[in-house]
Amino acid sequence: MEGPFLAVDWGTTNRRAWRIGADGRTVEAEECDGRGILSVAPGGFAAEAAAIRERLGDLPMLCAGMAGSNRGWIETPYLPCPLILDAIADAMTWVEPGRTAILPGAAMTGDRPDVMRGEEVQLLGALAAGLAPPDALLCQPGTHCKWAEMAGGRLAGFVTAMPGELFALLKAHSLLDPQLSGAVAPGPAFLEGVADSGADLLSRLFGIRAASLLGRRGDADAASYASGLLIGTDVAARGVAGRDVHVLAAPALGALYGAAITAFGGRAHAVDSHAAFLAGIIALWRRL
Repeated sequence: MEGPFLAVDWGTTNRRAWRIGADGRTVEAEECDGRGILSVAPGGFAAEAAAIRERLGDLPMLCAGMAGSNRGWIETPYLPCPLILDAIADAMTWVEPGRTAILPGAAMTGDRPDVMRGEEVQLLGALAAGLAPPDALLCQPGTHCKWAEMAGGRLAGFVTAMPGELFALLKAHSLLDPQLSGAVAPGPAFLEGVADSGADLLSRLFGIRAASLLGRRGDADAASYASGLLIGTDVAARGVAGRDVHVLAAPALGALYGAAITAFGGRAHAVDSHAAFLAGIIALWRRL
């Protein structure tokens, strides 16, 4: 398809939308809000889409992410890896033919099942835009961190880890709450956590409280140390030593993962995650 359209990355808690111009590549308008799928009442997605069109233009709309989940607008299938953009384009679900479409997700269907929705657009978009090579290890930090092996320009496989969610749970619902109120930065305390990460994670986490009570570590550094433990455990499991790792993340979170990757002997390369998503969804639009 050609001409202008609306691209929507519909997450669980947040949502981002762009108006792509008549040339099929220029971003003419953009908005980001907290209207993720958890904020939309059952049956309310059509009205949300209409509201986006009122603000950004009455144009065809391509939705990626959790809009296609079993808690979203219309449940779309998971496509098994290895996966290419053509397969995603062929499996879109049209809510309104020629007007509104929702992308499928991606899945690992072997002994270690895994799923993603939306990240596959970003991953394949990074390759389509030349932001990462066709054979590469890509990392998408976040609440649920995705690690993807790209081979021959395909999404060959991936694994999901939960360091971000575990950190949030520890901060909000554990006895470590008083210690984890400080800011997280990739400094000495974070790197100490990375160095201490590994098989003894559970006792190291409790040690954060003990270190505070015994005056061994100030609470201002505790959040960074805890983040280092969790991110370090994630990175250590990926075998990054000697490898180039392309990190698709906002600068602050990307810096944390970059520091941990470097600590484990890898080479971290920052990638603009929004540019990667846009490259992917524009490439999909052109394949319709």
